[in-house]
Amino acid sequence: MLTGWKLLLSKCFLIPQRVVLAIMGFFAIVNAYTMRICLSVAITEMVAKKNKTNAYISSEMDPQTHLFDWSEQLQGTILSSFYWGYVITHLPGGYLCEKFGGKWVLSLGILSTAIFTLITPVAIIEGGSGALIAVRVLMGLGEGTTFPALSALLSQWTPLGERAKLGALVLGGGQIGTIIGNMVSGLLLHSFHWDSVFYFFGALGVLWFILFTLLCYSDPNSHPYISDKERDFLAKELGSIERNKNLPPVPWKYIFTSAPMWALIVAQIGHDWGFFVMVTDLPKYMADVLEVSVKENGLYSSLPYAVMWVVSILSGFVADWMITRGIIGVTLSRKLCTIIAAVGPGIFMVAASYAGLDIGSVVALFTISMGIMGTFYSGMKLNPLDLSPNYSATIMAITNGIGAITGIIVPIMVGAMTPNASLEEWRLVFWIAFAVFVASSIVYAIWASGEVQPWNEPENLKPRLIENGIEDDKIDTSDKNKSNA
Repeated sequence: MLTGWKLLLSKCFLIPQRVVLAIMGFFAIVNAYTMRICLSVAITEMVAKKNKTNAYISSEMDPQTHLFDWSEQLQGTILSSFYWGYVITHLPGGYLCEKFGGKWVLSLGILSTAIFTLITPVAIIEGGSGALIAVRVLMGLGEGTTFPALSALLSQWTPLGERAKLGALVLGGGQIGTIIGNMVSGLLLHSFHWDSVFYFFGALGVLWFILFTLLCYSDPNSHPYISDKERDFLAKELGSIERNKNLPPVPWKYIFTSAPMWALIVAQIGHDWGFFVMVTDLPKYMADVLEVSVKENGLYSSLPYAVMWVVSILSGFVADWMITRGIIGVTLSRKLCTIIAAVGPGIFMVAASYAGLDIGSVVALFTISMGIMGTFYSGMKLNPLDLSPNYSATIMAITNGIGAITGIIVPIMVGAMTPNASLEEWRLVFWIAFAVFVASSIVYAIWASGEVQPWNEPENLKPRLIENGIEDDKIDTSDKNKSNA
């Protein structure tokens, strides 16, 4: 029971604490994405255009124009370097979340990214491209814990009947972060020097850290001023409102021999491939191929993500409504949302490359492409919570970490494939993304599952299976909990 000041504080909130957590989780991803992608817009104003003089070819920066002489290949390496660090901290982040809770793993990761964002301009001026790459790697190390930590928090705070809409709200922060990152970067670059972009978004990251640490907690049981009504509701819906601090070791054998797990990994790779083509390189496409101004670039690059965010929220409500009313099962819901989010964007992405230099048509097709991708967040992105509530942080770490490797590959590949920044070169980039989308969707459609897997409770797995006459060395968890699709 709440007493004294805790009761008073609980009455100050007009919305439940699980919604407060979801909102702050949403802003966590907003900040993470603005800090991650602002360089994609800023670099268009930091680098000398191809029609500019090459008189300063022996030096990285022309002291007269403050423009850098970075090749397309070097720019691709710079844009990918964030993900070198990003993929490393996923698994350690998942482990720390399961042992100590998601609050501090998430907040300290975002704070470190904010600090390195703030020092980016100094690093560039003093150390050039090498220092910028180093800072981006360090930013990635801090941000790599974001999705595992949020998965751990959502598993402790979201009942099944609210999982799609609250999960879509949180994970939809990626689209809003991309919108804000592109639009605000364009406005700042239009009015101020390029260093203003990094100072602005770094400061917002620090502000979020302060608010989050004051308002949010790892699980309902540790929250000092959650209402008794909400505590009882979550206890009924989740079965436990206290994080299990004594989980057995992660059941790696069963995880990596699980067909639904591999389907999830493949789907994540497919999504991330297409997503990183857009989020990392769309501003460059707008600048190099369509030759739009930096102010227009920020606006046009943001529109697709605005529609994507709306679709992600709406699809979350629709998915929850259909599941709670028994219209479709969790497995079929996850599969439908994931396939729509892959095949649809692939088709319209390729179509945009055939629209030529008609800016209106290209922007419209890219907007439709990214809008359809919004159903992804009600699909496989929530799948780690379905497969294993106990180990959702580790599952998210594995899938998101492996998927993020495409963030290393894609910018380098695009830089190598588009040395002349021509429309024909970019068209091949989009066709490859389409092929990856379709192939990954087929795998997910066949082997994915929305059911809790036996290895979610490893201490009970062996006795239960032996009781059914199955020996340990014959256990094949990939065949358990067949799809209800």
